[in-house]
Amino acid sequence: MTSTLVRYERDGAVARLTLDSPHNRNALSSALVGQLHDGLTRAAADDGVRVVVLGHTGGTFCAGADLGEAAGRDPSELALDRAREMTTLLRRILELPLPVLGAIDGHVRAGGLGLIGACDIVVAGAASTFALTEARIGLAPSIISLTLLPKLTARAAGRYFVTGEKFGAAEAAAIGLVTMACDDVPAAVADLTGAIVQGSPQGLAASKALTTAAVIGDFERRAEKLTQESAALFCSAEAREGMQAFLEKRPPRWVG
Repeated sequence: MTSTLVRYERDGAVARLTLDSPHNRNALSSALVGQLHDGLTRAAADDGVRVVVLGHTGGTFCAGADLGEAAGRDPSELALDRAREMTTLLRRILELPLPVLGAIDGHVRAGGLGLIGACDIVVAGAASTFALTEARIGLAPSIISLTLLPKLTARAAGRYFVTGEKFGAAEAAAIGLVTMACDDVPAAVADLTGAIVQGSPQGLAASKALTTAAVIGDFERRAEKLTQESAALFCSAEAREGMQAFLEKRPPRWVG
């Protein structure tokens, strides 16, 4: 029996998708990604839904890729499929005809930032922290740059893509990663969804499409190249050492 990793709940005109895999910090395993797709499909097919709220259980919204899935396996066997899996998920959120609101009150790392970059609105609570840690394990935020670079200031991207520094909700709002930082995430989400559900299905879909058109156009031009790049980095000797060091909780031994 497959575990429920993404919970779906309908609350009036609001569909709530909750990442519910706290044992691995809601990492983007193939199973979780598949269930997230299912939830998005269910919401889009429900004529009564006007907005999707993407939230989480536990202290971490999403830790990025599930590195444990790659342990003991030949990276070349899964790298390209996993890279395409991520590209497809980000594009799916962007193309969904419903606004997607990220409700974050915890830690977000690596690929998790790509998810919130794809959301139309993001609310971050005081407990939220963010970091792009790919470079520290021999990777790069290749695919998620498609949703992050249109949102972040150029200076912020130039800094956080390479430093892996952790920053909080106020900084995330200042650099454009999230829409607003607040002390009460449920109250802020209630206010925003209350405004959104007053829109018509047609009006919401057409209005969202105006804001995502340029990002989707960039997908058309760059997604395959970045997917190939991401897979190549994942299969590299440096990345294998970086991921092994991460799993073993030791400093990586870079060979240059």
